[in-house]
Amino acid sequence: HPLTKQHSCLQKILAIGTQSGALRLFGRPGVECYCQHESGAAVIQLQFLINEGALVSALADDSVHLWNLRQKRPAILHSLKFNKERITFCHLPFQSKWLYIGTERGNIHIVNVESFTLSGYVIMWNKAIELSSKAHPGPVVHISDNPMDEGKLIIGFESGIVVLWDLKSKKADYRYTYDEAIHSVAWHHEGKQFICSHSDGTLTIWNVRGQGKPIQTITPHGKEDGKKPEPCKPILKVEYKTTRIGEPFIILSGGLSYDTVGRRPCLTVMHGKSTAVLEMDYPIVDFLTLCETPYPNDFQEPYAVVVLLEKDLVVIDLAQNGYPIFENPYPLTIHESPVTCCEYFADCPVDLIPALYSVGSRQKRQGYSKKEWPISGGNWGQGTQSYPEIIITGHADGTVKFWDASAIMLQVLYKLKTAKVFDRNRSKEDKGSTEVSDEDPFAIQIMAWCPESRMLCVAGVSANVIIYRFSKLEVTTEVLLEVRMQYELNDMESPEGGGGGGEQTSALPTPGASPQTSGPPSHPSTSSNNSDGGNMPCLKVRSTPLKQSPGYQVDLVVQLVWVSGEPPQQITSLALNSSYGLVVFGNSNGLAVVDYVQKTVVLNLGTVELYGSNDPYQRQPRSPRKMNRMIFAAGLCDINEGSATSEDRCKSPTSDICAVCLVIVLLFGCFTSLCFLLTVLLSVCPPRGANPLDHRDNSFSRSRSSSVTSIDKEAREAISSFHFSETFARKGDSSLTPCLYVGTTLGTVLALGLTLPPAGEQRQLQPVIISPTGMLVRLKGSIMRMAFLDSTGSLLPPAYEPWYEPNVTADGEEREKVRKRRPVSVSPSTSQDLSESQYAVVCSEKQAKVMALPSQTCIYKHSITETSFILRADVVQMSQGMCVACFCANGHIMTLSRAQVPAYELISAQGLRVQY
Repeated sequence: HPLTKQHSCLQKILAIGTQSGALRLFGRPGVECYCQHESGAAVIQLQFLINEGALVSALADDSVHLWNLRQKRPAILHSLKFNKERITFCHLPFQSKWLYIGTERGNIHIVNVESFTLSGYVIMWNKAIELSSKAHPGPVVHISDNPMDEGKLIIGFESGIVVLWDLKSKKADYRYTYDEAIHSVAWHHEGKQFICSHSDGTLTIWNVRGQGKPIQTITPHGKEDGKKPEPCKPILKVEYKTTRIGEPFIILSGGLSYDTVGRRPCLTVMHGKSTAVLEMDYPIVDFLTLCETPYPNDFQEPYAVVVLLEKDLVVIDLAQNGYPIFENPYPLTIHESPVTCCEYFADCPVDLIPALYSVGSRQKRQGYSKKEWPISGGNWGQGTQSYPEIIITGHADGTVKFWDASAIMLQVLYKLKTAKVFDRNRSKEDKGSTEVSDEDPFAIQIMAWCPESRMLCVAGVSANVIIYRFSKLEVTTEVLLEVRMQYELNDMESPEGGGGGGEQTSALPTPGASPQTSGPPSHPSTSSNNSDGGNMPCLKVRSTPLKQSPGYQVDLVVQLVWVSGEPPQQITSLALNSSYGLVVFGNSNGLAVVDYVQKTVVLNLGTVELYGSNDPYQRQPRSPRKMNRMIFAAGLCDINEGSATSEDRCKSPTSDICAVCLVIVLLFGCFTSLCFLLTVLLSVCPPRGANPLDHRDNSFSRSRSSSVTSIDKEAREAISSFHFSETFARKGDSSLTPCLYVGTTLGTVLALGLTLPPAGEQRQLQPVIISPTGMLVRLKGSIMRMAFLDSTGSLLPPAYEPWYEPNVTADGEEREKVRKRRPVSVSPSTSQDLSESQYAVVCSEKQAKVMALPSQTCIYKHSITETSFILRADVVQMSQGMCVACFCANGHIMTLSRAQVPAYELISAQGLRVQY
């Protein structure tokens, strides 16, 4: 919800109210608390009880509440509701027990804060103005006490009348009248002058003992037109802050000239003879000046201004030339750039969050203040989880953000800008847009991350894959290594339907058949002088040296290219394995395996070729004029021709991305209760109901509406998921081997055996060999998730390589670490035959199956849904064992246990439902 009001105090805590009645309390980075008013009415004003751990909130429903901030969870102590008058302004003097409440009728009521009851003292509007005006003065827009005498109140009425009221004598000492309406009033700290802001864009400065006229009238943005400056827009708020040395600060919002049509909202800072106009990205809701001293009767010494915008929070440094802003550490919204994909990781290595925070805190940001964040109150509380949790979000502008989710609130750890890898040929007009547009060629589509090795791989909408390594050292990469790949195959028409839910069909090659592999190619030229217009990628990798700060650094760039005027198909699936040194990705044409250790293409295979001679489908070739081409060819990024044209042609619309992430956090409960937290992060829903597997021929499109009862039949078999594991590659195998399992949109799971060189120097020289070993199983619908269990039913995580510093010298100690694969322990089952040592769990859009290995027999089968489909699925650990958790398009979260009792029936009976 848009934010509304804010206030700060001596403890350097910031409170923000929203239009939905929420309160957000901020302290130092990481300190955040969220509260909610039950009525849901908008918060119109907040007042801290300074040094007393309490807060007063005034709402649009004319209620006032006293919050206790001393306890662990803030709570309302007292409430007061006005029934006959509308609240317009509140004021709580410094260290006072009296709260002054102004109303729309022009009256002021006084509340005792300790008992939170009306005192009976009411300042009536007619007695306040007496004969100074025959008309009603309008609502009370301002109340404040004289800094030198708390018994004197200044009361501002909307019509332009200001009254200095004596609380003891209960009468007005002075009245000040101006022709224009008043929006705000501010005191000089000596209590002898005050300043008013008006609806015509003027500021008037008054002496308290004046003769009814302002001593000075200022029009900050008015142009001189003869005798009188031209009218301007209203100045909505003004603050008057003094310094012991130098001129005072006059800070205001609004007041721009009416001829500045289309100009963004501005905050104006007047200091002596200088006037600075600071443009904001969103309309200004409120602002507050932070001062060294909280005492109203002393020089305030302002050092910063907190500006609350409708969709952001900005803090301006007043002590530095140019008034730079502080970098905001608060995640007010994760959609600073629209989120296009999201991943969740639990039980991460204990040193991972400190490592990300360390490099994130040192990231150099241009244009920000060099000082520490000025709001520094509170202590960073720990979450209830005993394990580290990290959320990674990919964004439309190509940014990847790492969030610490193990504390009470999300905290940004590190930001990665993937667009730096490419030349940016975009106009400046496109910058600053917060909506997903058709001009987001750098948008992140899929992410794969290995927390143990810290390897990161991201796929973008422009058919590119970037592989990153984590380093604590800064390096300058002279030439980025780019891999381009090309695969050509006659476009085959796949049959309608997907697997039919039939039993497993074996498709094993004969023992003497040679595997379909491609060895590590030498680095061919990347020139593009072919007659079809050039095999150019959608984006051009930068050819100038790239300075890479500590954190994630580019290791390899992989791009699919245009061929014969046809754009590359978007990447639909992605996986990496740090132990094997491999990255695999696929689309509607097939899959590609890249060895990022040797920087070579290991395999580039069409989907049809995965089946070999045992293809269960009778595919009919399409017109021979159309060719499917997937591109990868290794080489340096020496690209000088055609890139601008091809980038213009291939600005893939981010609206074709639909990222749905089911985040499941499991908390182990006691014997009688099982507690788990389900969090669903949904990215911006594309307007046309697109899916990450959508293609330009709309061959795989489906609605995300909860009323969906059928799914369009696919015309082409795309790769939908991958899984690396050390398992039994073939039926009847007696030993474990590294494998890659491939899931397709037609519900087929295929296995590829991996032959890896020994670790060390031989891994750098000998090729990785990949052999298709046949089909494991077929299900209805696209394959969503695959996992492997040992004989006891425990999850078998993929092998990984521990992280090491990649940029140490050749004789460095860490370089000498032995790089080993993580061993996978296999224990014989007590309930099954000893030959069944593992179980494969496969979940599609419609079904879930459990296969015993190495016999490849189906031991469990469950139809999850017939009227809808699964958007996201995962195999998760719960207190009583493993289960399959699914997020369905109809809004239900379902879990399936090994006991063949769908846990989702119990959940649905209790009304648990996710709406999006």
